[in-house]
Amino acid sequence: MSIPPLPSLHIAKAIVALREGGVIAYPTEAVWGLGCDPFNQHAVNRVLAIKGRRRDMGLIMVAASIEQFEPFLVGLPAKHRQVLQDSWPGPQTWLVPNNGNAPCWISGGRDTLALRVTDHPVAAALSRAFGGPLVSTSANPHGRPPASSRLKIELYFHKLIDVVVPGSLGGLQKPTPIKNLLTGEQVRSA
Repeated sequence: MSIPPLPSLHIAKAIVALREGGVIAYPTEAVWGLGCDPFNQHAVNRVLAIKGRRRDMGLIMVAASIEQFEPFLVGLPAKHRQVLQDSWPGPQTWLVPNNGNAPCWISGGRDTLALRVTDHPVAAALSRAFGGPLVSTSANPHGRPPASSRLKIELYFHKLIDVVVPGSLGGLQKPTPIKNLLTGEQVRSA
């Protein structure tokens, strides 16, 4: 039996903050993200307030494995699950039908949920250590360019973030594409 590696001190601090309803910043595939526990309404409201983002816009959730999204995939036909499995882990966000298992503060009251199984090492490590999906929204005040550096995080959110997890961005030049799983409609291009 192999023993999984212990999370780094930065990951461990972030997990403590997440469990206490905190907001963290961390690198993702293309830009820095803000994250929190998607099931903690207070934490999600903090993210929305920090960004100046409306609740009805919904939020992306990121996970380390498709299994972490299982409650949100109940009832999804096998052919659609296969599309997800074929594209994940990787930099593809999918809009899947909202089966009612996600809080309304995540879905924004919409009939879809935005999900991504990431292959970014820091984002995936956070989700693994947390034991489930995290909110993953670009780290920027609404309408401003997403943060592409830790310095930009500090400039945008000085003292509003509980933990900033260090790391490098992935290789994407733009945020991950978003596509509707059922219709194939490209909502945000790469």
